[in-house]
Amino acid sequence: MLKRSFTAVVERNVTVEGRLETEPYETGWAGEARWFVHVLAADADTVLRIASEISPDGLTWCAHEADPVSRRGPGLVSLPLTMVGPWQRLVLTTEPAAPIKVIVYLTLRE
Repeated sequence: MLKRSFTAVVERNVTVEGRLETEPYETGWAGEARWFVHVLAADADTVLRIASEISPDGLTWCAHEADPVSRRGPGLVSLPLTMVGPWQRLVLTTEPAAPIKVIVYLTLRE
C-alpha cells in the first residue's frame, strides 16, 4: 500500500510584522510533517523566527518539542516534525518588528 502525502499552502503572500500565528491545520492522520516558509521579501537586518505549536483540539496551544529555526533575508527555510499530534499551527516572529512577506507550506506524510 502506498503511503499518503499532502501539501497545503497555509498562508500566501502574507506580511508578518511582529508575530503571526497561522490558521490551525488538522494533522491527526500524519506521522510526519514539515513546515516550509518561503521568505519573499525581507530586510537583511530582520530575523524571522519560526516555531511550531500543537493542540489536542485546535483551540488551546503549546509549543512542539522541535527546536525553532530562524532566517535572515529572502529564501526558503524548513522545520521538520515528528510526533505530529492532532492539530498544528506555525508561529512566525520578526525581530525587530519589521515587515516580511512570506508563503507558508505544510507537508504531511503517513
